[in-house]
Amino acid sequence: MPSALPDGEPVPADGALPASALAGAADRPLGFYLHVPYCATRCGYCDFNTYTATELRGTGGVLASRDNYAETLTDEIRLARKVLGDDPRQVRTVFVGGGTPTLLAAGDLVRMLHAIRDEFGLAPDAEITTEANPESVDPAYLATLREGGFNRISFGMQSAEQHVLKILDRTHTPGRPEACVAEARAAGFDHVNLDLIYGTPGESDDDWRASLDAALGAGPDHVSAYALIVEEGTQLARRIRRGEIPMTDDDVHADRYLIAEETLSAAGFDWYEVSNWATSDAGRCLHNELYWRGADWWGAGPGAHSHVGGVRWWNVKHPGAYAGALAAGRSPGAGREVLTEEDRRVERVLLELRLREGVPLSLLREAGLAASRRALSEGLLQVGPYEDGRAVLTLRGRLLADAVVRDLVD
Repeated sequence: MPSALPDGEPVPADGALPASALAGAADRPLGFYLHVPYCATRCGYCDFNTYTATELRGTGGVLASRDNYAETLTDEIRLARKVLGDDPRQVRTVFVGGGTPTLLAAGDLVRMLHAIRDEFGLAPDAEITTEANPESVDPAYLATLREGGFNRISFGMQSAEQHVLKILDRTHTPGRPEACVAEARAAGFDHVNLDLIYGTPGESDDDWRASLDAALGAGPDHVSAYALIVEEGTQLARRIRRGEIPMTDDDVHADRYLIAEETLSAAGFDWYEVSNWATSDAGRCLHNELYWRGADWWGAGPGAHSHVGGVRWWNVKHPGAYAGALAAGRSPGAGREVLTEEDRRVERVLLELRLREGVPLSLLREAGLAASRRALSEGLLQVGPYEDGRAVLTLRGRLLADAVVRDLVD
């Protein structure tokens, strides 16, 4: 089941933000994340805030329906306009995620995008992305998205091997994600990403190489490769606990990451974040960089998280409760927190260290600086950038990124 929301103070009924959150807003980029919580089936490894038709039946009534979801989410976009007041910023990025956004009609996704355009305006070079399940799109669907303003699409490929997809409970056919890349290119998409997962129980090194080769053969300009994380409460965690399938250890994850780096770099992809590679700076996911750099974004939809000027909040999780709040004229926010300067410093170190540009050493406290010198001597940080005042991970450092960053935030 989906993971629990964090604790926090109540969100005002009108969603109002403190004045401090809006101070200096014009100097920060603004993005929108639109969460579509629907899935045809639940993947065994997933703990995202998603719901199948069976899980929603009888719990949300018409308010939780996919049929009117675009209008419901548009209500929150209008709320965002009221809360942000006379904020002059045009939206720099829009990312539609889930769930499976492409379970909605393509016209619904376009309507949600146009609601943002109408309320805020889109920057001339705005990046507009949707995630897509390979089995839920076809050339006509993709053409509608492209004509409606989407210019980037991310397909969930995960693996090219049928037995690996089966363990993950993925329902698409091997080869379909690669075909989708060609269809997206034909529809005029500027940028196409394929998501891969490594470290699935039963996956071999050769399976992983085959998945990488298949992904590269499709011709995307961006590849995301994530180590499988077994979350408590998921079907996969229960199967491992019962001994039905083995747990993959960290050494295997490290080996698979090295295979990914070697294969992707040989094909002309450069890493720009620990789990993300692109063929050019233009191919980088600008929306995710808003997160990693602590910019502003409004997350609309059940369970979506937002951040504006050091205030972070999150919506109620259930689609019925979410729609009900908006129908009653209330914010769907479930809780929020106001970050201190120290909170924001720590988050910058945690997130920016994962980027190719690294993190300024000036953000580190005394203990963190001492830890950075040790990391440098151990080959975890690059020498040249360090001499220029930045902590940038080496390849070995990327393998141990979580441990490195824990030391540097002290």
